[in-house]
Amino acid sequence: MPEITMPKLSDTMTEGTLLRWCKKKGDKIEVGDILAEVETDKATMEMEAFEEGILADIFVEEGGKVIVGAPLGVILGEGEKLGDRPKATPAPAAPAASETAASSARPTVSSGRPLTPRARAAAAAQAGVVATPGVRVKSSPLARKIAASRGVNLATVKGTGPGGRVIAFDVENAPVGGGANAPVVGGSVSPVATILPTPIAGMPETKIPLSGMRRVIAERLLASKTQIPHFYLSIEINAAPMMAFRKEYNEANAEKGLKITFNDIALAAVARAAMEKPKVNASFAGDGIVQYGSVNLSVAIAVEDGLVTPVIRDAQNLSLAEISAAVKDLATRARDKKLKPEEYAGGTITVSNLGAYGVEQFFAIVNPPQAAILAIGAIVKKPVVNGDAIEIGQRMTITISGDHRVVDGAVAAEYMAALRKLLEAPALLLL
Repeated sequence: MPEITMPKLSDTMTEGTLLRWCKKKGDKIEVGDILAEVETDKATMEMEAFEEGILADIFVEEGGKVIVGAPLGVILGEGEKLGDRPKATPAPAAPAASETAASSARPTVSSGRPLTPRARAAAAAQAGVVATPGVRVKSSPLARKIAASRGVNLATVKGTGPGGRVIAFDVENAPVGGGANAPVVGGSVSPVATILPTPIAGMPETKIPLSGMRRVIAERLLASKTQIPHFYLSIEINAAPMMAFRKEYNEANAEKGLKITFNDIALAAVARAAMEKPKVNASFAGDGIVQYGSVNLSVAIAVEDGLVTPVIRDAQNLSLAEISAAVKDLATRARDKKLKPEEYAGGTITVSNLGAYGVEQFFAIVNPPQAAILAIGAIVKKPVVNGDAIEIGQRMTITISGDHRVVDGAVAAEYMAALRKLLEAPALLLL
């Protein structure tokens, strides 16, 4: 009897929101039917059926949040009965590689139906054992990792794993901060604690729950900023040639309906320069450095809940018109949450452009596992020295943030010189 569970629809997904059931209880299900729409931390996805039968029961109402692997409903085959479904039991102790199985064990009520996430957390708390602060806490490696990123004190978390072991499920359902004591990280008390704001009397306040996307952003960028040795180099380019090029290009292609932006030109130049200076188009791999033979360009796009970085693949081989069309398509579908999981994967270098917001210069955080991210600022008028004269110039500041384990200052400087050459002579991008 196939049980419908919350699928893992992206590499960073830990829970999903069931937005809408496309089938109702009692409906006949065929393989390939769309069962429901699920919102992940990045997009809204359709969930297909991989078994046929009758949708006999639905456990989660529309709008409910469910952890990956938790049951959503059940499909009965011919001759099967609902009571035949076995109850979930706690998973045995396992190393970090099997932590997902342990953390997805779900307490059930006597009827065999799963508890809601809130009730499940309460049942977990009743079943666990409180760890004593100052003493090594029995916990899984993944639980310690999540506790460190969320600022949860493992000494205040009740474990539901075998022998009272704290597993990922327990930490994910614990309050951030975990109480007044210092957080326990790596099995011992750490002096670093998450500092929660002190309420100010008389001031109105609103606590906004973290969305799945915002939680992933918080975890990934905290890990990047604390684990990757960042360094920054900035250049100021003459943007006048780029402005003239864009005007001529758009006028020449007006009848074809083609229109490029400054961002399109910057993206094309970043990709082309990365092929000329491939050492920045790389990742740190523990015992080595992976240098990529193609430029898969991650483009930072602002959406309602935060930021996503879909990928333009083989960007070095695309024309300006093709890059422009790809960016427009990705941005539209990103804001509608219609991107597929594979469209976020495999980026080799990232571009973030805040020029449209009037930001002249900023320092972006490296998007792991990549080694470099380019921060593109606004084009601004300013006095510049030309020979012995001062003129009004159009200038743009670009900053590269690099992972110093992979990219050295001289390497980044060479890359920025190649980028400057392309942006100050953008006709080269047509070759």
